Amino acid sequence: MKILYIHQYFKTPQEGGAIRSYYLAKGLVDESVEVEMITSHNEGIYQKTVIDGITVHYLPVYYSNDLGFLKRIFSFYSFQKKAKHLISKENLSFDLAYLTSTPLTVGLVGLWLKKKLGKPYIFEVRDLWPTAPIQIGAIKAGWLKKQLYALEAKIYNHADKVIALSPGMEDWIKEVVPEKEVHMIPNMADCEFFSKELKDPKLTSFYHVNDAFVVTYLGSIGITNHLEFLLKIAEKCLKAGLNIKFKVVGEGSKLHQIKLEAYLKNLSNVEFYGHQNKEGVRRLLNVTDATYVSFANIPVLGTNSPNKMFDSLASGKLTIVNSTGWTKDLVEENQCGFYANPEDPTDFIQKITPFINQPQRLEEYKNNARNVAEKLYSRRLQVQKLISVLK
Repeated sequence: MKILYIHQYFKTPQEGGAIRSYYLAKGLVDESVEVEMITSHNEGIYQKTVIDGITVHYLPVYYSNDLGFLKRIFSFYSFQKKAKHLISKENLSFDLAYLTSTPLTVGLVGLWLKKKLGKPYIFEVRDLWPTAPIQIGAIKAGWLKKQLYALEAKIYNHADKVIALSPGMEDWIKEVVPEKEVHMIPNMADCEFFSKELKDPKLTSFYHVNDAFVVTYLGSIGITNHLEFLLKIAEKCLKAGLNIKFKVVGEGSKLHQIKLEAYLKNLSNVEFYGHQNKEGVRRLLNVTDATYVSFANIPVLGTNSPNKMFDSLASGKLTIVNSTGWTKDLVEENQCGFYANPEDPTDFIQKITPFINQPQRLEEYKNNARNVAEKLYSRRLQVQKLISVLK
């Protein structure tokens, strides 16, 4: 079998970021499935290379988290147009296309493949688009909302199968296309790379956290993440005299604003780190006691399947979430973390204090986190789910 895998933001472990597509593609290659990946990069030329058995086509399509809404739309449109041109020009042969969002517009390639070449496609929904930008307020025109919802339904309907990354997404898709076959394959915990380990004294010294309780945020720093919630928590902890240090790891359109706010409030307990590759994430998680998964208080964001939450579980960390969706149920039911009301910093302090004062309780939750990662979200398990769907 040969799969044409299309993902505009394909990343490798060396690059860091969301590397789900790398692991799924690599897992397929290991099962003797040929995989040809079409993606993009910010270089000005087309490049073709082979990465760990995956043939990768890099299209010159600029994208950055700093782009405004209209420029992002242009980037999305440009990618799907160039992807179709590449497929035609290179006369790529394949049995099945696997398309992953965001953006939703990658589904236009699937519709074209089915109509023009008669090729089936599977569509993977990484977040609910256009519902997310509509609820955020980025899309306001009624006519545009109607067209985008119609496009979403059309892409789902014409897909042979649809993959959802969370139970919330699965429920939504089934409402949009009740007759469609939907499978849930969440993000994965890399239990081979990450492990539950003791803090390295050299690293605790390097990151200046020798005796502190460390809470780390990993991921994008954008509008949807609303890290203002974390800054309010840090401010409250500082005033309460709690020995908690907060690490903010990542990049995004709101980074400058968040850093400025932390500076103006003199939050000496908050430190910022730029984008990290996978090894950098592992080093920071080594000195971390708890992670904080942050989203704006918008209903649709509670359906997200945050990649870094699974790194947290694989590393055996107390995992704190601020959304009332399926992640809240996950950490509470498995006793590996807790939900903190994002609008009430006091709630965070009340819930984290027992873990600071009772090391045994913290250790129990950390062990539970690692167990959940191994039993429910291991990389191997998610790859096998995908292979089962393909067959």
